[in-house]
Amino acid sequence: MPLIESLSEYADNGGIYIHIPFCHRKCPYCDFFSISDLSQQHRYIEAILKEVELAANEHSGMVFDTIYMGGGTPSVLPPEAIDGIIESVQGKFAFATNTEVTIEINPGTLDLDTLRRYHTTGINRVNIGVQSFQEINLRFLERIHTAVEADTALEGARKAGFENIGIDLIYGLPGQSVESWIKDLGRALAYLPEHLSCYALTYEQGTPLAADMESKKFLPADDEQVAKLYLYTVEVLQSRGYEQYETSNFARSSDYRSRHNGKYWNLSPYLGMGPSSHSYFPPERYWSKADLVSYLDDLDHGRRPIGGRETLSREQLMIEAVYLGLRLSEGVDIDRFDRIFGEKFNILFNKPLAAFVQKGLLEITSGRCRLNTRGMLLLDTIASSFIDQI
Repeated sequence: MPLIESLSEYADNGGIYIHIPFCHRKCPYCDFFSISDLSQQHRYIEAILKEVELAANEHSGMVFDTIYMGGGTPSVLPPEAIDGIIESVQGKFAFATNTEVTIEINPGTLDLDTLRRYHTTGINRVNIGVQSFQEINLRFLERIHTAVEADTALEGARKAGFENIGIDLIYGLPGQSVESWIKDLGRALAYLPEHLSCYALTYEQGTPLAADMESKKFLPADDEQVAKLYLYTVEVLQSRGYEQYETSNFARSSDYRSRHNGKYWNLSPYLGMGPSSHSYFPPERYWSKADLVSYLDDLDHGRRPIGGRETLSREQLMIEAVYLGLRLSEGVDIDRFDRIFGEKFNILFNKPLAAFVQKGLLEITSGRCRLNTRGMLLLDTIASSFIDQI
C-alpha cells in the first residue's frame, strides 16, 4: 500500500489549533510567537474569523474532534471575542459529538464571570498556566500573576462548572530544592485537577532567560537535580492515582488525557490558524507567517497567510513516528509502524532495541516499544540511536 494511503488509513479525526498572539508581558523563557502590544486585537479578531472561513473551504470534507486555543495568552481577549471565534469555528467545520474544547488561561487575566462565560460558550476544558505557587519562583519567571491569583483562578474554574481542569507547572528552576518542588506539587494536587503538565525549565535559544544564563546572571539547576525532581514527580503523581501518559503529562484517567495534544504525538492531522500556527495533513506540513503585520495584511487581501510548506519524506515521517512515539508511556505501536512504513520495526531497530533493553531502559510488551521512567530521562539520547538506523 502506498505511504500516503497508509497514513490516511490510520489517521484519527482532526484537531483545530487557534493561536492567540497577545500577552500582557512576554515570559522570558517562552519562545512561542507572541507580542505585548495589544493595540491590534480588534484587527486580529476580524482576521482570524476570515481565516476560519478560508480554511473551512479547504477542509470541508473533514471531521474534527478537538479545538485548542493557545498562545500567547488567549484569556487577554475579551470573552465576547472568544465566544465569536469558537462559534465561527463550530459553525464552519464538521465536529464529532464529543469534541474537546480547551482554552489556555493565565491566572492574572480573568475573573469568575469570565470563567462562567467560557463554560457557557461550550469550552469544556481549561488549562491554567500556574507554573508555581511560590512568589519567589513567579518573580524569577516574570509571571504577571501572584500565587493568590493562581488559587483564585483554580477555585473559580470549579465554581464556573468546569469538570476538566489542567494545571501547568515548571520545575528545575535555579537553586530549586526537592522541598520547594514538593510545595508546588502539593498545592496543585489539593485542587484535584484532572490533568497536570510538569515541565522542566528549558533555556531556548534567543530568549531573554537564555541570555541571562549565558551572561552568568544565575546558575541553572544541574542535570542530576533536574533528574531527581523528575523522578520525584512521577513517583508522587502515580502514588496519587495519576497516569503518566507522556513524558511531561499526567492525567487522573485516560478520559482526561489532552486529546488535542495527542494529535501531535500520533501522526493525526491538525489544522492551525493564527500567526505562527502549524498544520499537518499527512504527509504535508505547512505553517502561518510568524508576524502579525504580514498575517493581517494577507487576510485583508483574502488569502491565507502561509509562511511555508514541506512534504515530509518517508524517512522524516519515520523519524517523527519514533521520536514522538517514545515520548508516550504506551510507546511506539510496532504493528502500526510496520503497516504504515512497510518495515519491520524489530529488524530495522534491532541494535538499539537490544542495547537499551539490556540496560533496563526500554521494554517491548503487548506489541509496543516503550521507555520506562529511567528511560524517559534519556529520551533524546535513546531516540537519536533509533534515528541513526533510519
